[in-house]
Amino acid sequence: MKQKYYYQDAYQKNANTTIISQAQEESGRWYITLQETIFYPTGGGQPHDTGLINGVQVTDVEEVDGEIRHYIGERSTLETGESVGIEIDWTRRFDFMQQHAGQHILTASFVELLGIQTVSFHLGKEHVTIDVDASKISNEQLGKVEKLANQIILENRLIETKWVTKDELAQYPLRKQVSVDEDIRLVIIPDFDYNGCGGTHPSSTGQIGALKILDTEKQKGKVRVHFVCGGRVITQLHRKHTVLQEMKSQLSASEEGLAEAARTVVDNGKKMEKTIEELREQLMGYEVKEILGELTQGNVSIERVFQQRSIQELQKLARLLVAESPKCKVIFIAENEGLLQFVLASGAENDTNMKQLASQIFPLINGKGGGSASFAQGGGTKNQSGQELVEKIHQLMV
Repeated sequence: MKQKYYYQDAYQKNANTTIISQAQEESGRWYITLQETIFYPTGGGQPHDTGLINGVQVTDVEEVDGEIRHYIGERSTLETGESVGIEIDWTRRFDFMQQHAGQHILTASFVELLGIQTVSFHLGKEHVTIDVDASKISNEQLGKVEKLANQIILENRLIETKWVTKDELAQYPLRKQVSVDEDIRLVIIPDFDYNGCGGTHPSSTGQIGALKILDTEKQKGKVRVHFVCGGRVITQLHRKHTVLQEMKSQLSASEEGLAEAARTVVDNGKKMEKTIEELREQLMGYEVKEILGELTQGNVSIERVFQQRSIQELQKLARLLVAESPKCKVIFIAENEGLLQFVLASGAENDTNMKQLASQIFPLINGKGGGSASFAQGGGTKNQSGQELVEKIHQLMV
């Protein structure tokens, strides 16, 4: 027999009931079942309630095999058959009521204006999302949908809940067909939205407060719409206002001029990056001349140990060196944040097989890498100093 519960009374904040059982799942989670409950279990896109059972914290609520399980951290001292007081976290519940009812209105607005159905709904901690059955939606269309949704909220229309039989469904212009044959509950905004739903909602649209679409993204061929309702609108407004105030201070610009000021900063940053890259190229050119200038007569081996220098930069430096001096070979070691990395290069007139040498280095540092006979690179653990590794490479090349 299905357990009796009455969580659909959205405004029920506390009640008295009786404990049916306290048990532990195979996973180790303890839970309590009640004769009646006001706790909403996770389902239909809406998260569960939290709250207290005689002071015991309820952290999760799920419907399993027809019973509502109230999950608690560990076994409690409550006994089967004991009369208990139960209380839900009303702030959390009312927030969910606002978001869920707002979703109904936004979904109906998409149908009303664009003929687009919603295929899924998720109520998250900060945002709410719906996936709508469209490949793209313009900003103009989003604006019209949002405007209609807020108009319905402003009109403070009644939100009705009604239990009906399967045969009675034909009396209502349902937005979509219900998925159950019994215990059918409709949530109705007269002359606007008729929908089968077991979730919690306020009694009028005005209690939703407001609805704001935040963003959209493509998701598996659909459009995912991110939005917030009620108190979350204020939270988002406060967050964005704080960011704007900080940006105004940092950019010394008015709110209206922030976009242009930000573009200027980005453009200047790109120019600066280009200038820095050009200067790096010049410095590397000087570095190549300096290194080659230090080679003694008949010496073709260039060996260096670097600290915190990227392997990409060393690869470029090595290529420039062997291009300028085809007879030389290059061995670069870099000590970078707990890693030993190396670059090996041989010029066109040097027959040292760098790929083969690299394969001999890898076991010394528990490393890996790759390359060709003339150019190789790799890295591994810093289990020795760079200079110690250079000395071991000397032994490998004897």
